[in-house]
Amino acid sequence: MGSPTPLAPGAEHPGQGHRARLREKFLRHGLAKFTDEEVLELLLTLATPRRDCKQQARALLKQFGSLRGALEADAKALAMVEGVGPKNILGLKLIPAVAGRYLEDRLLAGGELCDAAGAGEYLRLTMGPLERETFRVLFLDQARRATQAEDLFSGTLTETAVYPREVVARALAQGAAGLICAHNHPSGELRPSRADLELTRRLYYACRAVGLELVDHLIVGRQAVLSLAGQDFWRQMQSEYAAMGL
Repeated sequence: MGSPTPLAPGAEHPGQGHRARLREKFLRHGLAKFTDEEVLELLLTLATPRRDCKQQARALLKQFGSLRGALEADAKALAMVEGVGPKNILGLKLIPAVAGRYLEDRLLAGGELCDAAGAGEYLRLTMGPLERETFRVLFLDQARRATQAEDLFSGTLTETAVYPREVVARALAQGAAGLICAHNHPSGELRPSRADLELTRRLYYACRAVGLELVDHLIVGRQAVLSLAGQDFWRQMQSEYAAMGL
């Protein structure tokens, strides 16, 4: 395949008008009226100043199936798509990273993401793509507003060792009143394992013993998040603890 004929200095490339219309459409309406292809095309134009990007956008959708798929693809997979170069890859990988930072900033500012349900999308975006199991804790104040997010443990492709006493010690050092715990399943399988349930039980007991509230334990997959606090297991665990009279 031959290289495209270079444009004369100052000449307008054939897609320049279309590119300008995309930018104006975004400034007027945001992304509400954009297709996934147009979103990708607009992103690609930011790192491709003098070429039409429609074909690359279509190729990305064909390869990864959706806008989310393209944004969550790893750099090696993106590099295999014809016409997508290093600068394009940087732009595509930067978008979810910036979105994750933005959601974390909102979370820690005590905004709308201060509860377990609201934290779910932040966790899915930032932990879902991780290739190794990671255990993250959101420390909460008395009003259940998140004050800090920390990755306390990380492990192999399939498991990580979590020590409840260290989680509790870190929460007390932070002056937290409660916490939301989360760990990812790199396989994408959301169903909790027996080890997940046992860990949750140990965390719950350890927190209650020192007056901390374990609000939830979330399992994070690539596409969704499972709240253990919404499962029958959680209610049974609470009943068992209450029956012990501790």
